[in-house]
Amino acid sequence: MSEIDEGLRAELQRQGVWVTSMQELYNWGRKNSIWPLQFGLACCAIEMIATAASRYDIARFGGEVFRPSPRQADLMIVAGTVTKNGATDRAALQPNAGPKYVISMGACAISGGPFKQGYNVLKGIDRYIPVDVYIPGCPPRPEALLHAFMELQRKIDSQKLSGAQKAEHLDPAQPSDFQCRNLASMI
Repeated sequence: MSEIDEGLRAELQRQGVWVTSMQELYNWGRKNSIWPLQFGLACCAIEMIATAASRYDIARFGGEVFRPSPRQADLMIVAGTVTKNGATDRAALQPNAGPKYVISMGACAISGGPFKQGYNVLKGIDRYIPVDVYIPGCPPRPEALLHAFMELQRKIDSQKLSGAQKAEHLDPAQPSDFQCRNLASMI
């Protein structure tokens, strides 16, 4: 991929011509249209819902509507306590194409929180699926979710379309685009 001279780019922009690479255009579209999956399991879900309301308005960052189905979502926000029964049994039932990114929201989703001694509580969602951004707190504020959302956007913006550093979901060697993210079938 060839880079354009910055002087030429600045001159073209002064004349109203926008010049960019395919990778920048692709990442710009992906980072500004992240569709989150509503996966609220406990009290953190209230904060997640508040983030979508008018005061915080996650739509300003591209998370326009919380999707009801994992097949329609790019991002799964795991907000709250995850039980072992829900994580193992339902995930094995239907492996399907699910979200490409995961945010673990709150102490319960990260490490089990105050319920970690319970026999049925999963001590971190990252034991089942890879997590891209962690949000600590009990429960974390909506501002923390917006910050995590912006961190995820920065991560998406830095991904490559080709080469060794390309995004995992672009790798043709993967048997499925989202094989490791099959927890989304719980919904």
